[in-house]
Amino acid sequence: MKLRSERLPPACSAQPAPEGPENCSRAALFAKAEELLAKRTAGGDPLARFLKGQLYYEEGLYEEALIQFEKIKDTDFQGMYQLGVMHYDGLGTKEDPEKGVAYMKKILNSDSPKARHLKFAAAYNLGRAYYEGCGVKQSTEEAERLWLIAADHGNPKASVKAQSTLGLLYSASVLKDLKKAFFWHSEACGNGNLESQGALGVMYLYGQGVCRNTKAALKCLREAAERGNIYAQGHLVEYYYSRKFYSTAAAVAKRITENDDIDVLAKTTDCLPTYVAKGVAMAAFYLARCLQLGLGVQQDQAAAKKYYSKLRFWPTILIPSQF
Repeated sequence: MKLRSERLPPACSAQPAPEGPENCSRAALFAKAEELLAKRTAGGDPLARFLKGQLYYEEGLYEEALIQFEKIKDTDFQGMYQLGVMHYDGLGTKEDPEKGVAYMKKILNSDSPKARHLKFAAAYNLGRAYYEGCGVKQSTEEAERLWLIAADHGNPKASVKAQSTLGLLYSASVLKDLKKAFFWHSEACGNGNLESQGALGVMYLYGQGVCRNTKAALKCLREAAERGNIYAQGHLVEYYYSRKFYSTAAAVAKRITENDDIDVLAKTTDCLPTYVAKGVAMAAFYLARCLQLGLGVQQDQAAAKKYYSKLRFWPTILIPSQF
């Protein structure tokens, strides 16, 4: 599974939020924030340069952000953290996972109080590096150890992404343990993680790591689907189809397949692209099936063929034996 970096955890210091008219454009607000931060930098505010870098980072101006973070990397752990992410992922610079790993290790091993709120996220990112074998020698066991540190027994102030990732790790790897997977997805879901909420629904639905509970499954899947979890939406389509609620299955599937930009959907929902793609693929398959057989919709062989053809772009899905 291809993982994503942990977002910068919030610190006590607030970001500047310049006020303006409700109809003020984004560009105007950006310019106003730049102006404000320039004044704060000139006035000697030690936080201003980091905030300026973060402003550029959030706007996708990674090269400009990199310049700001480089200037403060020896005195500002948040700047160091962002540099680690940018070097590992190749944002605004050439990918350099070794440098990214080095920055994360500095944060994790630091005794400074200013690094404390970053340690869980740094441990998650280091675990990702060991899992992927980028910047370090690949080791699933070391990834697991670091993610357990980052997850901190389900602490909501720790890395919720690590909690969810442990759920995924124990679901489909050499360390497979569905009871552990259910535990960690439960912890992450309780802490607001969207990916884990959908995963819990699937585990309840099929009795994986927990007794089968259709009522609990549908509650998790529907809530996750309403929050934008495409994987949960795909499983709802499959559930509706299997119960012969064909018109509902087709309608939900059609909505899912109207936007099949996997990367954008993954970024918007902060869910893994692999599982987003599986959700879209499930929707395309069952919509094609409905169109082919005229189940819940008017029969349309040409449209069915179009949706079947989309499946070659996405991961293989398990097709029920009756098909």
